[in-house]
Amino acid sequence: MSKLWAALTRQKTDDVNESESKLARVLTLIDLTALGVGSTLGLGVYVLAGSVAYNIAGPAVTLSFLIAAVASAFAGICYAEFAARVPKAGSAYVYSYVTIGEFVAFTIGWNLILEYVIGTASVARGLSGYFDSLINNSMSKALEEAMPINAGFLGNYPDFLSFGMVLLLAALLAFGVKESSFLNNIFTTVNLVTIAIVLVAGGINAKPSNWKIPADQVPIVEGKDFGTGGFMPYGIAGVMAGAAKCFYGFVGFDCIATTGEEAINPKRNIPLAIVISLIIIFLSYFGVSTVLTMMVPYFEQDPHAPFPSAFESIGWDTVKWIITIGAVFALCTSLLGAMFPLPRILYAMGNDGIMFKKLSTVHDYTQTPLLATIISGIFASIMALLFDLDQLIDMMSIGTLLAYTIVAICVLVLRYQDEQMFTQVTISCPVVLRQLFNSNKFKEPNILTSTITKVGVVVFAIVCIIWCICDKYYDLDSTEGIITLSVIAAALILILIIIAMQPVSTIELTFKVPLVPLVPCLSVFANLYLMFQLDVYTWIRFLIWVAIGYIIYFTYGIRKSTQIQRNRNNAEAALRMQHTNQAFEPDWKSEHIIAEKH
Repeated sequence: MSKLWAALTRQKTDDVNESESKLARVLTLIDLTALGVGSTLGLGVYVLAGSVAYNIAGPAVTLSFLIAAVASAFAGICYAEFAARVPKAGSAYVYSYVTIGEFVAFTIGWNLILEYVIGTASVARGLSGYFDSLINNSMSKALEEAMPINAGFLGNYPDFLSFGMVLLLAALLAFGVKESSFLNNIFTTVNLVTIAIVLVAGGINAKPSNWKIPADQVPIVEGKDFGTGGFMPYGIAGVMAGAAKCFYGFVGFDCIATTGEEAINPKRNIPLAIVISLIIIFLSYFGVSTVLTMMVPYFEQDPHAPFPSAFESIGWDTVKWIITIGAVFALCTSLLGAMFPLPRILYAMGNDGIMFKKLSTVHDYTQTPLLATIISGIFASIMALLFDLDQLIDMMSIGTLLAYTIVAICVLVLRYQDEQMFTQVTISCPVVLRQLFNSNKFKEPNILTSTITKVGVVVFAIVCIIWCICDKYYDLDSTEGIITLSVIAAALILILIIIAMQPVSTIELTFKVPLVPLVPCLSVFANLYLMFQLDVYTWIRFLIWVAIGYIIYFTYGIRKSTQIQRNRNNAEAALRMQHTNQAFEPDWKSEHIIAEKH
């Protein structure tokens, strides 16, 4: 058991025999920012805003985007600090490998694979559906009649357009990172110009009265409840459910963190790119959802292609087609950004030996992980071919939220420990109790303070889960529910205070998360809360995916991990250094004695 535990918790280190990365360092700050914006501003702007307004939140979709943006911002700045610490390809996978251990790292990496595969497939399916809606659904009707799929867990028909789009972009990514980045920059520029046109044209036609529609003017449709009208027709519950759905719109910025070995000056540029892209993304979502719900009443939105429908309803056909063309370009760049990180995750895991080693092969000419890119494209294209958009979106968020949670926890763990910590601390019950509020007056992290922080973070996450469960199953109008949630919230605040009282690391970084431990703890809470907004079928699919991954790890990765050889090489290097020092020490002493005699 001790050997198994040591294997599961072994942490990634640099090997003294490993050379510099084979990937090409060509991505500038502008390239990285465009990658983050392009991979994120796609379905969220052109499909999700109208869909959430129509089905879940009404005009309060603006608040849903705000809440999702705050949760994403917490995660984003945690990613930015880790990018400053660990400028390697692999994103949250590498971050957790360095700080927590191999087993958790594999879990995160495996879920990131799920995130990016489904992200790629969902954008491709969304692009296909958007194009289909512009030709009166002719493509879907023809395919459904000719090749129907009669399986409840699959789509209604095979989508060959999305299948072909994914394979085409996979070939582009395989050709070279600089070439695909150049195309991404062009598409992202077109996207931002299109959003600016939407904001100006939509603002001209905005009617604030559409946020104040009285209940007696809300239409009654059989099989569809449009709520009570006003700004929040579906209440607070609709806003929060909308936030869980809108979170999908912010998934993608973390692809910037996978470029650690292809970015120029990654310790500076990756954190900056994450922060800048999140600001641009939020302003775009908030503005677009505002003008959309002010132009057209929420119950008249087209959930599949809201903007063409909205501008057609007011007779602005020219603007409709400009926005339609821009939306196609935007969805293309979102597709490119969604696919870009997937081969990098497979490359990093293959390079570490916990996935199949062949995945880490870098082609000499293209300087890209060619095999990993090809496999990623085939896998994602098959998903896009067989599953419909709603199924893909529902499967996506849970893995992403878990990855964000682990990154926030890693930030807390690292902030409260140093590489060389003072270990000579007398551990006793009174000392531990005093240290909860730092009555021992320690000014630098040591084994005791670091352990208290780690335990505190684990307890904080467990109490957050308890709060989320109680919030889901208690009636908030009842006294019992309010008292229970208040007591649990007080416990969370107490744990936060205990963590904050411990001494922090003095290591200097190019970027640090502000207000630690408040911001990482809020990130953990927000991510877990949004995870509990997902339905039980999403959890079942997620657990099946995780089980498949663990079979691969325990039958292959745990034995083939290159960290085993890294540890041996580092131990041999340390032993050689020790022997060298021992051989040098007598000569130094004899020379010193001779010098004294003279």
